[in-house]
Formats: sequence, structure tokens, C-alpha cells
Amino acid sequence: MRSYPRNSPEAAARIVALVLISDGHVCSSEFDILKQLGAERELGLEPQLLPHIVHTLCEELLAGGYETGSMMGNVDDSALASLMAEISDPVLQRTVLRLSLAAARADGHLADGEALVVEAARHHWKLFDGEESTATTTARRHAA
Repeated sequence: MRSYPRNSPEAAARIVALVLISDGHVCSSEFDILKQLGAERELGLEPQLLPHIVHTLCEELLAGGYETGSMMGNVDDSALASLMAEISDPVLQRTVLRLSLAAARADGHLADGEALVVEAARHHWKLFDGEESTATTTARRHAA
């Protein structure tokens, strides 16, 4: 998987994109909420670049997941750590997390894959504030 410059808009958008695709499909409601929130502007992206980043990420994950047939098959803890390491700016980390959670919750359901990526971000960035247990609790409920 390609690497982006540290704290670049593309690196930040790729994490949001990973949350979008982590449940196996992207709903229009997820893109709608990101548009309402001005996600591209907040991340410093050129207009209409987020769908391109989602598409590129899907291509990279599909190419790497050829053996498993799964896009998320190659996204293990090490890959997540590598992606999260590209964002070291605390303000950008919080922006990415806020946008990711908004998109993940846009369809009224926080899927296990979405919770996994969100919790990885919280863990790697050490962002354990008021919403710390929401994704974990939801994921545990669905696993039970």
C-alpha cells in the first residue's frame, strides 16, 4: 500500500476511507454526512478528491487481498499501525476521528469493521475521551 506524507490531507482521508469501506460497503448516507460536515475542506483536500481516495484504497486492498478475496483481509494490526502513524498532529487526529465516527454512524449502525478501525485510531493516537467506549461496547454487543 502506498504511503502518503505525514499529516497530509491524503493520509488523513485514507483513514476516513478505511472506515467507510471496513463494513464491506459504502452507503450514500456516509458520503452525504461527510459532505454536510465539509470533510474535504476540513481535511485540506481538493473538492471531490475523497471519492478518488476511497477508490484508490479499494484498489490497493483488493490487489493485496487477492488470496483471501477480502479487501480487509490484509488490514491487520501492523497495517493499521502503519496507517495511523502517518497522522501525528493531535488536531488532525481528532478531526479524522470525528469525521470517521460521523460517517460510520450515518446509516444508524456502527459495524464491527468500522468499530475496529475507530478503536485502532483511538489506541494508536491515545484518544480516550468521552466517546472512548462507544465503538468498543457496540462491537462487543455485536460479537455476543
